[in-house]
Amino acid sequence: MNYHELNPLIRARELELLSKEEFERMIHANSIEALGEILKTTVYHPYIHEGFEYDFEANLLKESGELFTWLKENAPEPEIVWIYTMRYTFHNLKVLTKAEMTGENLDHLYRNDGFYSLETLKQAIHTQQSTELAPQLLESIKEVHEYCEESAILQGIDVIYDRYFLTEQRRLGEKLGSPELLEEIIAFIDLTNITTMARGIIQQRSKGFMSTVLSSSGTIPKEAFLDFVKSDEETYLNFLQTTDYRQFLAPAIQDGKLNFIKLEQMKDDYLTSLYQAAQTQAFGPLPLLAFLNAKEVEMKNLRLLIIGKRNHFDQETIRERVRQVYDA
Repeated sequence: MNYHELNPLIRARELELLSKEEFERMIHANSIEALGEILKTTVYHPYIHEGFEYDFEANLLKESGELFTWLKENAPEPEIVWIYTMRYTFHNLKVLTKAEMTGENLDHLYRNDGFYSLETLKQAIHTQQSTELAPQLLESIKEVHEYCEESAILQGIDVIYDRYFLTEQRRLGEKLGSPELLEEIIAFIDLTNITTMARGIIQQRSKGFMSTVLSSSGTIPKEAFLDFVKSDEETYLNFLQTTDYRQFLAPAIQDGKLNFIKLEQMKDDYLTSLYQAAQTQAFGPLPLLAFLNAKEVEMKNLRLLIIGKRNHFDQETIRERVRQVYDA
């Protein structure tokens, strides 16, 4: 019932989402200019001008940051919003930690997550102290600093932060007590592990490395993945056929190989489908999360369309990459 005031506002904003028909018209648009004319009739009309395609990405990031901030200020449980925007918090930690270690200025890669400002994160990374950051974030920063004192390989920074991200997702999911939300989080972790292990086999990564990058927060035990460190891809794919994800993964397995591009698209569509239940819920956090996911998918599709039209991709090439649109 805590969401009885926010959810009607969410429903109103859902009406601004682009429809399947609008996306189909944009796919058929014969030029970037024609695509822009369609966008002039949508909520994105303030961003459309001559040459809009060159600063559209910056405008999308600005809009998403404002949305995250608005939701944080209005949600009864701000942590629900952070469940979704946490991916950008950890993106920022990766980028800004690398900047701290290399002396580069990477401020332009910062993305507003609605919670932590650029200066707050930079100060925390520099001093390893903060009164604003969640304790788990500060713990991850300290572990990364310890790693960097012993190694100059920047990839380790990503590995440590990714592990903390998935662990924190599971912790918050259990704390917030929404079964639908926890189902989405666990599916995300499992599918991330499945992809990570496949890439590790192809790259011939060591067991020690894979043990570090794989999460223990999913339903498939980490040890089950580690058994395939020295195996070939075919053996690993045979194992995946014994898991609960076998039917889901089938379209992404082609000629005995895992199609990573197809899998990423399917993962996005699968997570979107989990949120469709929000259409029948008047209370609780699911409508908020469904809208966040729908907006993110919409922006991802717009990026694909603009890149495709700028580079003169044919319609089918664009269509096969477009994600499932949330049916509000």
